Amino acid sequence: MKTLILLRHAKAISGDASMPDKARPLAERGRIASPQMGQWLAQQGYVPDHVLVSTAVRTRETWALVEPELAGATFVDHKDDLYLASATHLLATVRHVPDAAHTLLMIGHNPGMAELALGLTGSGAAALRRAMAFKFPTAAAAVLTFDGERWQDMAMGAGRLAAFATPKELTDD
Repeated sequence: MKTLILLRHAKAISGDASMPDKARPLAERGRIASPQMGQWLAQQGYVPDHVLVSTAVRTRETWALVEPELAGATFVDHKDDLYLASATHLLATVRHVPDAAHTLLMIGHNPGMAELALGLTGSGAAALRRAMAFKFPTAAAAVLTFDGERWQDMAMGAGRLAAFATPKELTDD
């Protein structure tokens, strides 16, 4: 079985004409939410052994704040082509992950992350699926499981949505 965690980067500062979009850092809200999401992943037992991170500043900062909460990530790759990538491209990237990896964490951007999560989900709790379809906010995490042992066999509709969490729901408890 394979587990894919799709984590949208945490809240970034608003962009302006003087700063390239890729250079936007996290806002205070994002710096608070990132370790919360890392703690949630660890508490739920979703610890990746392979991590792919977009090279945008906000995704790298998200990972830097999530990482200390997770023990065990053995391989981290910062990939420029994940920046604002489409769901199709993200899926192609997942399919190239070595099969030795059992739990993959990908940190990227919308709309691609939400589209990939929705597209891969073929089953799972109806309430979670509705929540994810309604909104995939910054720092949201979708956890999907797949039967099989090869990442290259990932297909749209083949995943089971095992969990979906947002920073807001973690602080509303």
